[in-house]
Amino acid sequence: MLFMNQKPRVDLTAVLDYDTDGALAETAAEAQRHSRRAFLRRSGIAAGGAVAAGAMVPGLTSGAMAATPKGDVAIANFALTLEYLETAFYAAALKHAGLTGEHKRLARTVHAHEAAHVAALKKMLGSAAVKKPSFDFGSAVQSQAAFTATAITLEDTGVQAYQGQAAFIKSQAVFKAALSIHPVEARHAAWIRQIAHQNPAPAAFNPSLTKSQVLAAVQGTGFIKS
Repeated sequence: MLFMNQKPRVDLTAVLDYDTDGALAETAAEAQRHSRRAFLRRSGIAAGGAVAAGAMVPGLTSGAMAATPKGDVAIANFALTLEYLETAFYAAALKHAGLTGEHKRLARTVHAHEAAHVAALKKMLGSAAVKKPSFDFGSAVQSQAAFTATAITLEDTGVQAYQGQAAFIKSQAVFKAALSIHPVEARHAAWIRQIAHQNPAPAAFNPSLTKSQVLAAVQGTGFIKS
C-alpha cells in the first residue's frame, strides 16, 4: 500500500489505481463541474433524510443550502466526504494502531474535530448531504508508524483541497464555513508533522490543489469501499 512503503509525503501522481468504486473521486469531479443534479443522482442521496445534530461552525445554519448556488452544494458535499474519510480514519487508528503518547492525544483530538465538521456540514446540507461511504483502512491503521505516514498524507491533501475550492465558492455562508474549517485542518497537518520530526511549516506559501490534483488525491486513498 502507498502509505506503508513510502516516506510520508503527498504524491498526487502515483495514486491513481485505488479507490475501488471511485465514490470519493466522483464526488470531487461533480464538485468541479458544479452539476448538482448529476451529483445528487450519482451519490445516491435519498429524498428527505434526517438533519444531523451537532455544534455548528460560523456561517452554517440548518437548511441553508436551499438558497445556495448549486456549485456550493457540490463543494460542501465534497468537503463532507473528505471529513467522513478523516473521521473514520482516526476512529480506526484509535482502535487498531496501538497509539501511545502524543500520537494518541493527536488522534483523539483530531477525531473529535473531524466528527464536529461532519455534524456541522450534514446539518447545513440537510437532505442534500451525501451518505457516508464504508471504509477499510487495512494496514494503514495497524501500526503507529503507518498511522503517522497516512495522517500526514491525508491532512496535507485536505488542507490543499479546501484551499483549492475556495475560489469557486459563491455564497458567503459556505465561504465563511470553509474558512473556519481550513485553518483547523492546517493545524492538524502541522501537529502530525511535528510529531514525526518533520518541519511543520516548510514554506512561506502553501500551494492549493488543482482540479486534476484533487481528483488524483481522492482516487489515491484506496480506503473507500462502497
